[in-house]
Amino acid sequence: MNKLVIADPGKCIGCRTCEIACVLAHSAADAMVTMSPASFNPRLMVVKTTTVSTPVQCRQCDDAPCAAVCPTGTLVLRNHTVEVVPSRCIGCKSCMLACRFGVIEVLPCEANSSGTRVEAVKCDLCAHRAKGPACAEVCPTKAISVIDAGVLAEASRKRREHAAIMQSAFIPGEEPGKVT
Repeated sequence: MNKLVIADPGKCIGCRTCEIACVLAHSAADAMVTMSPASFNPRLMVVKTTTVSTPVQCRQCDDAPCAAVCPTGTLVLRNHTVEVVPSRCIGCKSCMLACRFGVIEVLPCEANSSGTRVEAVKCDLCAHRAKGPACAEVCPTKAISVIDAGVLAEASRKRREHAAIMQSAFIPGEEPGKVT
């Protein structure tokens, strides 16, 4: 199973520090000098409603529908993540349509003699950083964490086991929890 970044909406204060850390982690060292609203493209997005806010990013799906529909093999399953191979991207946006979470964007990346080239951009778990995802490192409320999906699967197994025990303790026609 793949690693993923999860967010706890109960802890998120919507400060968008994670978005800034993401942009800086994926920018050149001199990017702050040339940073503009057009070049501010985080690989996660804080979604806010009137009652909750939470960052949303790639879930690193094991079945990766985005990778399955890509005609050029731009998105690949490698090292327990869904990675983008930018040089393969033709900008068709099939991955954007296939993503269940709406977290892939196709953005302009460079101008060349034939115009501006575009490529798919998504969370890569900051694979280039020894400390891991920048968003999790800077979150002031620790709302963002990186987990191994195996840990998530084990927690899910324990919840199912607990539910089964609770269900087996209930006998129709008797008080819940009363075992005869």
